[in-house]
Parts: sequence; structure tokens; C-alpha cells
Amino acid sequence: MKPVNNHGIKRVIRATGFSIQGLTSAWKNEAAFRQELIIAVVLLPIAIFANVSFVESILMVMTLFIVLITELLNSAIEAVVDRISDEIHPLSGQAKDVASAAVFLSLALCATTWGAILLKAYVL
Repeated sequence: MKPVNNHGIKRVIRATGFSIQGLTSAWKNEAAFRQELIIAVVLLPIAIFANVSFVESILMVMTLFIVLITELLNSAIEAVVDRISDEIHPLSGQAKDVASAAVFLSLALCATTWGAILLKAYVL
């Protein structure tokens, strides 16, 4: 059996396919990811067309992506922990809790960034 060629453009194409599979799986299996993605799609035009500077707009968009990225990593950690064992273990709970805390912090960062930028643009 000939080994798979994982060099150059073939590697990029294969990696892109795996990424699309991961996004599809997250959409199908993770309610939190679906909710956050829908919110991001709604907020994206606001970030682009708000009366803010280009840099502020980019910061707003970046925080939306940070939330989605963190949620994907949280989902991956939960899947690995669940795959390892069904038994309740303190380290499994700790891994899931820490990943959940990362999502919480990304949401706090997003809300703080959006709030500060929009407050400056429209209130102050």
C-alpha cells in the first residue's frame, strides 16, 4: 500500500477537508456553537458598517472569531474526555470546566470589546 502524499497543495486540500468536516460536525452536534455562530452572523454586518474606525471594526470581528474558535476547542476537549471514559472523574470534570471557563472568558472579551467600542462611538 502506497503512503498518502501529505506534501504541498495536496496536504492543504486534505487539511481543508478535515476542517470542513469539523465545522460540519460542530454545527450538527453542538448547540452552543450553532447559537454563537448565528449571533456572529447577525453581529458581523454591525461590526462592518458601524460608525467606528477600521481598527475598531477589525477588533469587533476578531472577538467574534475568538468566541467561535474557543467554542470549537471546548467541544473538542469535551469529546476527547467523553471518549476516554464514561466514568465520573475529577480530572475529567476539571478539563471540561476549564474549557468552559475559556469560552466564558472569550464571551466576556467579546462583550467588553463591543461595549467599549460602541459606547465610545454612539454615546460618548
